[in-house]
Amino acid sequence: MKDFLIIANDDRDIDLSVSRRLIKYIEEKGGTARLASDMVSHYENGVIKEELIRGAECCIVLGGDGTMLHAAQGIGGRDIPLMGINLGTLGFLTEVERSHAEEAVDRLLSDDIRIEERMMIKGSSDGFAEGNTYHVLNDVVITRAGFSRIIALKIYVNDQLLDTYRADGVIISTPTGSTGYNLSAGGPIVSPSTRAIIVTPISPHKLSAKSIVFDAGDRIRVCIEKGSRTQDTEAIVTYDGEENIGLSYGDEIEVVCSERSIKLVRIHDTNFYSVLRDKIGG
Repeated sequence: MKDFLIIANDDRDIDLSVSRRLIKYIEEKGGTARLASDMVSHYENGVIKEELIRGAECCIVLGGDGTMLHAAQGIGGRDIPLMGINLGTLGFLTEVERSHAEEAVDRLLSDDIRIEERMMIKGSSDGFAEGNTYHVLNDVVITRAGFSRIIALKIYVNDQLLDTYRADGVIISTPTGSTGYNLSAGGPIVSPSTRAIIVTPISPHKLSAKSIVFDAGDRIRVCIEKGSRTQDTEAIVTYDGEENIGLSYGDEIEVVCSERSIKLVRIHDTNFYSVLRDKIGG
C-alpha cells in the first residue's frame, strides 16, 4: 500500500497534530496521504468527497470506535480497508494505540497486514427506497421519544410475529455491534466472524423479553404501535449514531443483512477473545 486517506476526529486529534505527523511520515517513506477531518467541506451527502478518497488503498482512522463507525459511513460502500488508531477510550475497532502509529504505517507500506471482513446490516423505514436506506456496522436503535414512558414495538421475523416489546426501545445489532449498546442493554457478545443479527429489547416491561440471535438471512421488521398517550413522534430510530429519524404510530423499520461489508486492517496477531478480555474482562 502506498496511497492513504487519513480520517480524523477533530475532537480527539487536537489541532490535527497526529494526522499531520502521520502524513509527513508516510511521505518521507515514499507514500502519499490526504486528510479528511470532520470539516463539512470534506463531505458531500454524508460521504467523503471523491477527490479525497479517489485512489486510496487504505483509510487510517484517528479517533475512537465512534470515529470508525463514522468512517465506515464516509467511504460510502467503497472496497477500502480501514485501520483504526485509538485516540479514544475503549477502542474495540481501533486496534493500534497512538504510540505505535508509525510502526503500524510501516506494516501498511510493506503490506505486512491481514484483512478482517465484518458484515453490515441495512435498515429502512420506506421499503429500502433509494436515499432512505442506511448501511451500518454496529446497530439500528429504536428508542422512545418525548415524555418518559415505555413504547410498544411489534417485532416480526420473516413476516412472522415474534413478540410485542413494551420497553424503552430495541437494538438490532451486528456481531461487531454486540460489544456496544447491545452489551450495555444485557445482550449477548457474539464473535465478529459470525454472520448473525441480534435483537435486544431495552429495559423491557416483562421478565420473559430476552435477546435473540437470528441468522443473517432473516428479515427483522419493527412496527411502532399506538401508545396509551399518543404523540406525533412516538419513537426515534438511529443508524450507527449517524442519523436520527422520528417515527409515528404505524411506522415500520425493516432490517436485513447488507450486501456491503467493512474490511478492517489487523496489525497484531491478537484475536477477538484476548481483546475482549483486555477491554472488558476486568
